[in-house]
Amino acid sequence: MQENRYDGGGGGGGGACYFVFMNYDPEYERLRADRSGEGAHELDEYLSRKHDGVLGRCLEPGTYRKVSSFLIVDGFSVEITEEQADVLRSAEGVRVVEKNQDQAAPPINATAS
Repeated sequence: MQENRYDGGGGGGGGACYFVFMNYDPEYERLRADRSGEGAHELDEYLSRKHDGVLGRCLEPGTYRKVSSFLIVDGFSVEITEEQADVLRSAEGVRVVEKNQDQAAPPINATAS
């Protein structure tokens, strides 16, 4: 999966990693269809601004840490609390907010003691 790594500077506050996927966006689709090097750069910048804007409108600065924006889908990962995930779920333009289940899964070879 192609992604744009980003550390928003704010400290995440002990939250978990969530994936946030956005609703259909014709500008994203147009930029994604442009296979030139410039098109990829524009897409990267567009998604970073868009995703940062959603977080900035919905959450308090310094209470989350954006991990990455995904270029192959209009989405991003962010370290937040469950309460913040609920806020994002109701945000305009957000389609799905899901907790990264891989982080919570115990190791495969773990044994109960």
